[in-house]
Amino acid sequence: MTTATDIHTAADGLVVSDPNILGGKPVFRGTRLPVTALFDYLADGLSLDYFLETFPSVTREHAAAVLRYGFHRIESELAA
Repeated sequence: MTTATDIHTAADGLVVSDPNILGGKPVFRGTRLPVTALFDYLADGLSLDYFLETFPSVTREHAAAVLRYGFHRIESELAA
């Protein structure tokens, strides 16, 4: 049984880690789509538009917010 303390969020709640969903891998909130899929698509040279066409459950705003969150995490680590 999963408790509220087992579920973690990031990126202002846009990313969820729940042990009952893909073994706790971070996913886009409300989906079973791992966040790594977005980064993998972009790293492979595919466009954000192609990613969004492939996964219509993720909005452009949602994907952009996750990317911005990742950038801000990197930026804050380098500023420390």
